[in-house]
Amino acid sequence: MEALRLATAADLLALPDHVVGEIVGGALHVSPRPAPRHAHAASVLTGRLNPRWQLGDGGPGGWWILMWPELHLGADVLVPDLAGWRRSTLSTLPETPAFAARPDWVCEVLSPSTARLDRGPKLDAYAANGVPWAWLVDPVDRLVELFQLVQGRWTRHLFATNGEVAMPPFEAVPLQVSELWLPPAPG
Repeated sequence: MEALRLATAADLLALPDHVVGEIVGGALHVSPRPAPRHAHAASVLTGRLNPRWQLGDGGPGGWWILMWPELHLGADVLVPDLAGWRRSTLSTLPETPAFAARPDWVCEVLSPSTARLDRGPKLDAYAANGVPWAWLVDPVDRLVELFQLVQGRWTRHLFATNGEVAMPPFEAVPLQVSELWLPPAPG
């Protein structure tokens, strides 16, 4: 029986441009680029969070919030849909294409092809690396799940589908959850 080979950075570099590659628990995971429903939810979240939390326009500021950053956390190479660092954690953005500093918050927008990875091995990897907050946004089922890391384990804090919701760690400025969902297709 042949021993399993751990994935490497060379495996990521060999992937075509139209996919996203990650190394989680030593295994290479390849996903397609986001579909419109997924990209819409991620874009709306970025548009709502960045002015208030990164730029301080209508909110307290004090964060870096980025879409699709490459995180090098221990042996894992992860690409969350969004990640945020308090400026007290990461005072300036690195000049490198990847981040070694663990984020203070991650958000995964679930799709049928990534939900199992996002809910399982990636959420486990974020916990193992001490990420304090994680959001799982499901644009198909139209729900947001909010998790806080407590003593090394995820505690689910919030389950929201609609309405204006104060979602930690950004609870100072509530978000209108329904803005994340595309309207139903006609017919």
